Amino acid sequence: MSAKTASKKDQRYKPVTPEIVGELRRIVGERNVVIDEEKMEAYSHDETNAEEYGHMPEVVVLPTTTEQIAEIVKLANRELVPITPRGAGSGLSGGAIPTEGGILLTVERMNKMIELDVDNMVIVVEAGMVTNDLAQMVEEKKLFFAGYPMSLQSCYIGGNIAENAGGGKAVKYGVTGRYILGVELVTPTGDVLWLGGKLSKDVSGYDLKQLVVGSEGTLGIVTKAIIKLIGLPTASSDLLVLFKTPREAIDVVPTIMAKGIVPTSIEFMDQLSVQTSCAYLNESLPYEEAGAMLLLEVDGTNPDQVEADLIAIGELCEQHGAMEVYVAEDTTTKERIWSVRRNIAEAFKVYSPIQSLEDIVVPIASIPDVIPELERLSAEYGMKIPCYGHAGDGNLHATLVKDPDMDMKTWHKNEAACLRDLYALTTRLGGKISGEHGIGIKRKDYLKEVANPVELQLMEGIKRAWDPNNIMNPGKLFDLS
Repeated sequence: MSAKTASKKDQRYKPVTPEIVGELRRIVGERNVVIDEEKMEAYSHDETNAEEYGHMPEVVVLPTTTEQIAEIVKLANRELVPITPRGAGSGLSGGAIPTEGGILLTVERMNKMIELDVDNMVIVVEAGMVTNDLAQMVEEKKLFFAGYPMSLQSCYIGGNIAENAGGGKAVKYGVTGRYILGVELVTPTGDVLWLGGKLSKDVSGYDLKQLVVGSEGTLGIVTKAIIKLIGLPTASSDLLVLFKTPREAIDVVPTIMAKGIVPTSIEFMDQLSVQTSCAYLNESLPYEEAGAMLLLEVDGTNPDQVEADLIAIGELCEQHGAMEVYVAEDTTTKERIWSVRRNIAEAFKVYSPIQSLEDIVVPIASIPDVIPELERLSAEYGMKIPCYGHAGDGNLHATLVKDPDMDMKTWHKNEAACLRDLYALTTRLGGKISGEHGIGIKRKDYLKEVANPVELQLMEGIKRAWDPNNIMNPGKLFDLS
C-alpha cells in the first residue's frame, strides 16, 4: 500500500463524512470543495518525493475569506477532523502534506493586495499572494521586499511565513521573519486576531507573531500579513571567485565582513557541485582545478560605492589565494555565473532523480570541516553528496544523491543512516539540522535525536496550549507524546 493511500496513523481523528462535506460546501460554496481523487492528487505532496512522503487528503477546500477559514476550523474541532494548511506546495520538508488525511485547506484563492501604504513603508496582502507578484508590485514604487526566498516565483507569502523562508540574500537582508510586522491569524480553535501591526517596535508582552513565523502551520493559519518594505537597491554587481580549496574560500568570508562590507549574497559551491553544474551547462570556465567557488553579489543605491566594494572584495580574494576572479559587468555575464549556482540541483537530477535535499546550518568557520566529512559519508554509503549553499550564513545544501545502480531498499537504508550521521556531525559542530526548509515530516524523527529534550517539551507545551485537539497540521515538527 503506497504512502498516499495508507490508513490514518492516529485513530483519534474522525473521517470526513458526507455530512461534513455538505457543511464545507455551505461555508465556502460547492465549487470550492474538491473530493474528486484525480483533482486532489496535486495536493497530496510537496517538492519532497511523492512516493515516499505523499498522502491523499479526504477533501480539499479553497476558502476565499478569513471568516470562512474560521468556520472551517471550528467545524474541524467539533468533529475532530485534522486540517492541513497549504500555500503553493513548494516546500521541501513535507510540511503541507495531509499525513492524517482530513481537510486540506489551501489559501490559493486568497491572493489579493489589501493595501500598499507607502507612508509607513508596508504592504498588506492575503496569504495566497505569490511572492514574486508582491516583489514586482512594490518595485513599481521603488520599494523592495527583502525577505527573498529562492523559490520566489512560485511560493506564497503564507508559506514563506510558515517556514520563515530564506535564500541567497539573507547575508545582508535576513530572512522572511525580519519583514513580518503583523499577521492576521485563525487560531487552531477558530478564533481570529491580529498579532503585531504597522509598528517597528513592540514589547507589549510575548511576541506571539514571531512564534507563528516558522511554526510550519502547526499554530494556526495566517490569512493576511503586514510586510515591511525598504528602498529598492538600484545598483548591483557580481563576482565569481575560484579557489583551490574550500578552506581558502571560506577563510576569506569573515575577512570581507571585517572590512565593513556586507555582500548581498555569498554563495559557496564545492568541487563536485561546480564540475557537475558546469558540465551540465557546457560552461567553459576553467573549473577543473578549482576545489571550491564563491559567488558574491553586492548591491546598494550608490553605483560608485557598489563598484568600490566589488573591487575591494576582489582584491581580498586574490590576497587569500583566489585562482581566478570573474567580474560580471553586464546582465549576460551575471546570468552566466549565476547559472552555475542555480543549476546544481538540476544537473544532479540528470544523474539521478532520487535525492535527499538537505539544508544543514553550521557556524560559518565550520563549513570547511563539513566537506571532508561529506566525502567520508559519500564513500561509506555509496552515494554522491555535493555541497553548496549560503556561505555568508553557514546554510549548506548537502544533497544525498542516489547512485542509479543502487536498489531502492539499499537506498532507503543508506539514506537514513547517512542522514543520521550527517545530523550528528552538524550538531557536534554547533549547527542545526535545518536552516530554511523546515522539519515537517521529513526530519521530525531526526530532530528528536539531536534536540534537547527540554526544548522539545517546551514546544509540545506550546502546541497543546494553542491546539488542544491537535487538529492543526498534526504530525509535523514532532509527534505529541
